Amino acid sequence: MIELKNITKSFDGKTAVEDISIKVENGSVYGLVGFNGAGKTTLLKCAAGVYKPDSGQSLIDGRNTFDCAEVRQRMFYFSDEQWYPKYASLLKTAQYYAGYYPDFSFDTLDKLCEVFSLDKKAKLSSFSKGMLRQAIMIIGMSANPSVILLDEAFDGLDPAVRARMNSMILDYVAEKGCSVLISSHYLREISDICDRVALINGKKIALECSVDDVGADRCRFRLVFEDEKSESDFAGLDIIKFRSDGKMITLSLRGDADENEAKLRAMNPLLLEKFPLTLEEIFLEEMEGSDYDFREIFS
Repeated sequence: MIELKNITKSFDGKTAVEDISIKVENGSVYGLVGFNGAGKTTLLKCAAGVYKPDSGQSLIDGRNTFDCAEVRQRMFYFSDEQWYPKYASLLKTAQYYAGYYPDFSFDTLDKLCEVFSLDKKAKLSSFSKGMLRQAIMIIGMSANPSVILLDEAFDGLDPAVRARMNSMILDYVAEKGCSVLISSHYLREISDICDRVALINGKKIALECSVDDVGADRCRFRLVFEDEKSESDFAGLDIIKFRSDGKMITLSLRGDADENEAKLRAMNPLLLEKFPLTLEEIFLEEMEGSDYDFREIFS
């Protein structure tokens, strides 16, 4: 189990993440989403023991991850910047990692190389970005980790390979009961592969819930009225985003969707439409600057 307790980390006086707590149960896949610079990589490096938090704790099965070789031998951390011995082949790199991971399986390595059509005798320096990511993932999964930390693991992969990677991770979790913490900009993959998801915005968690409950307390409404309305006319509603096109109003609201709908219908609109929000739409609305009206810029 992965536990991040009240993690705060700063660099040169600038806070990267602040008071963030996350728990990833055994047999679970937990997703982190957020725009560039939101703190996802910093949080993963704290979880991996690469960074020591300024405050808080990063624990694997109750043990601190920082400066603990025994814990790290059960952990595979996939960094956004892959490292491998210079001029080494996939096999030579695997042999290097096997010296650190006591449960490394070359039988697993051979089978995964076959599935992903990778030549284990080829030098990694000759691989494309996507092939290199596949190779490092294969090596990591062959180490039989009980904890997997993935930072943008799907970047540079075509849809077919991403789907295969998803299947590999899910099958491994089902078989081994390990804990997986993953960050990604591919929100569809996060939705498909994760049990829970956290959206980091402004160095803190803006949203945390099970994937099945994403959008449960958020909904978008489109309304048409006889006369023009302003945001002040909707006092009492928890507005995430407001947009007015004359007599047409588009609202994104927090709270129970049915209760919000009843309040809006009490305003006697000529038309009311309700739309549930996807993870991608929630992500975009929580991003800083997502409420820009570019029509004002170009007018």
